[in-house]
Amino acid sequence: MEKKVTTILSNFVILILCFEEMVHVSSSPLFHENQVYDESSGGRNFEQEHLHEVHCSRERSRIARKVIEEYLTPFVEQENYQLSRKCKLHPENDIFRDQEKNKVYIDIHEWRCGYCKKSFREENFLDQHFDNRHYNLLNVSDGKCLADLCGALHCDAVMNSKSSRSKCNPAAAARNRHLCESLADGCFPISEGPSASRLHELFLHQFCVAHTCSGKQKPFSRGGKEQRSFFSIAAAALILVLLPVFYLFLYLIQSDMKSRTQELHRISKAGWKTKPS
Repeated sequence: MEKKVTTILSNFVILILCFEEMVHVSSSPLFHENQVYDESSGGRNFEQEHLHEVHCSRERSRIARKVIEEYLTPFVEQENYQLSRKCKLHPENDIFRDQEKNKVYIDIHEWRCGYCKKSFREENFLDQHFDNRHYNLLNVSDGKCLADLCGALHCDAVMNSKSSRSKCNPAAAARNRHLCESLADGCFPISEGPSASRLHELFLHQFCVAHTCSGKQKPFSRGGKEQRSFFSIAAAALILVLLPVFYLFLYLIQSDMKSRTQELHRISKAGWKTKPS
């Protein structure tokens, strides 16, 4: 009987010691670090920390930024127009702008943080790192989430996240059109002059008129940066092809004129020689 009691007490003491050890390990800072692949250390460096909650989609904000840079910024730069800070499309009104600028793409399997130089094998790991380590660099002020403008900017069309056969919702289209028109009015007030007026009209045709269930209007009807670049390259290539042809044509004309002149000289000389004295 005494042996059984001793055994039970021994097991109980061992369980208490194991529990204390588990509490000690779980309270260690290394236990709370998030597992992120860090190539800068040459191996798997696992770090974990508290995730801060940001009520703004980084992915959709990235798509909205891409749409603005592709289908609006070239026209704004062409007009030499300065967007007001009150305009929701202004670069400063993007909560993730500074972090995105500090993404360094090395190759398909390496992304580097511009703040602390850590490397990651995928972009989403770097996004998690930003959320964990550099949350304090986010400007979490109200009205700085570009993802909120995705409805007006046709982010879903760019992401191809919706089937072309999906049924159009007239109420949603009307809401998106209203948001789109409010952006045009707020960013390009017609009262500010000819440039603002032209950009206001362009914004309506580029983004707003396509918010309808008729299917007749398509977004980005005025083209974008890539299309403009393509036309510029095509025009340059055409010039390079036609320029030698033009100079060859000039050379042939000049050669023909020169041969004709020499022929006339010979005829003239021959006529003077055959003239009777």
